[in-house]
Amino acid sequence: MDQLLSVVVPCFNEAPVLPATHERLTAVLAAIGMPWEILYVDDGSHDRTAELLMALAAGDERVKVISLSRNFGHQLAVTAGLNHAAGSAVVLIDADLQDPPEVIATMLDRWREGYDVAYGLRTQRAGESQFKRWTARLFYRLINRLSDVPIPLDVGDFRLLSRRAVDAFNAMPECDRFIRGMVAWVGFRQVAVPYARDRRHAGESKYPLRRMLRFAWDGIVSFSDAPARFATTVGFVVLAIAVVVATQVFIAYFFARDPVPGWTSTFLAILFLGGMQSLCIGILGEYIARIYREVKRRPLYLVAATANLPEAPQGDADAGARPCRVAGGDARPS
Repeated sequence: MDQLLSVVVPCFNEAPVLPATHERLTAVLAAIGMPWEILYVDDGSHDRTAELLMALAAGDERVKVISLSRNFGHQLAVTAGLNHAAGSAVVLIDADLQDPPEVIATMLDRWREGYDVAYGLRTQRAGESQFKRWTARLFYRLINRLSDVPIPLDVGDFRLLSRRAVDAFNAMPECDRFIRGMVAWVGFRQVAVPYARDRRHAGESKYPLRRMLRFAWDGIVSFSDAPARFATTVGFVVLAIAVVVATQVFIAYFFARDPVPGWTSTFLAILFLGGMQSLCIGILGEYIARIYREVKRRPLYLVAATANLPEAPQGDADAGARPCRVAGGDARPS
């Protein structure tokens, strides 16, 4: 049996770029000469994305569509695609054409050499502001210092995974997902594939500053307990400061006979201690909230409709990724 190449493309309001993306992607796959399938995941789009995807699927059975019941976010849309991909090798690529589909051929070469993960390494980032490049560079280096698992620098979700790497990923059930970190945690043989990132072909970025900051925080908390350790360290530091100040007050009162320092220092101490307590409680609350989300055992996403795919698996609290299907059949959701 010929080996199958699966390409997972998460989509959210990508109607302006979809025709160009599909044309370029299918041309690359045809040139590769390997049996293929494309899994488009519509992440609750509000434009004509779902309609366009269903039309593509109607014209080619190798085009599969998974329409989620609402917008679950990029990381869960990618997860849905990986859960349904049947290929011996699976490529993750966004729909905006910033990551050139032509790089897939090089990734396949690395896979044939025995690598389980071939990840795209960005050597250039065209069309991005200096601020975004600087903050991305800072984030990658920060999370590498904090994480127990080395995560490649300047790498996004554009990558190829072998079948066993995909199966290992699908066995990881956590709700708060940071895919590039999860793939790094899986291990196996991994290799970088350098490439120059292009400008976005059309449409708008789905990652404004607020979502970028949230994504960065999710990555740090998901792959490091350093914030919790920071709260403990702060507690010890504040305790040490309190002991020093108490000693000074004791000496001044009983030996120097000087008055106890005034209300300003007392007020500042109260503010400092109150602020640090609030910060530490907030950090611990982040971890507790994640525990709460995990113990609820909700499905990671809901599938409203599919095209050219078998019936989606039912939700299972003990299954790897816990997908679930709602009514909608094999047609566009209303």
